[in-house]
Amino acid sequence: MTLLSIFLFLFTPSPHLSDTAPENLFDFWVGEWELTWTDAQGNSKKGYNRIVKILDEQVIQENFEAVPASEGTTAFKGMSLSVYNPRSKQWHQAWADSQGGYYDFTGQFEGDKRMFVTTVTNQQGKEVELRMVFRDISQDAFIWDWESSTDGGKTWNLNWQIHYQRKK
Repeated sequence: MTLLSIFLFLFTPSPHLSDTAPENLFDFWVGEWELTWTDAQGNSKKGYNRIVKILDEQVIQENFEAVPASEGTTAFKGMSLSVYNPRSKQWHQAWADSQGGYYDFTGQFEGDKRMFVTTVTNQQGKEVELRMVFRDISQDAFIWDWESSTDGGKTWNLNWQIHYQRKK
């Protein structure tokens, strides 16, 4: 490998991100998705996520719903609004769910990964960084990881992984 080819490999941006305008980096997510994951007890779970563009196609609205664990139980539901702010040149997302959860995220990018990141204070008063990572993105599928860090982002723990498959 020549010095030039090493330089180009290390410093050439990813074709996926470099070919996409910053305000369109989450357009891959728009659509109707079938979701699968394994819960903490090892049970297979399913859900659905409908992602649409609203407000003159400037805002991405997420509508998440998990299939109820059993008949008579309530499904976990959540909704987010994601928007690119051209002044700050950053993505922002606000998430709220049926269990009273609320998060305010900022978009980040690392290689081909697209992320929303936030910092919260846990019940023990310690700061915890949380991030959702969209990775292995193709036209009809991707993986979404929910991760946490208690050491300022030096290491990350996988808390939840969802496999997205575009609904046919």
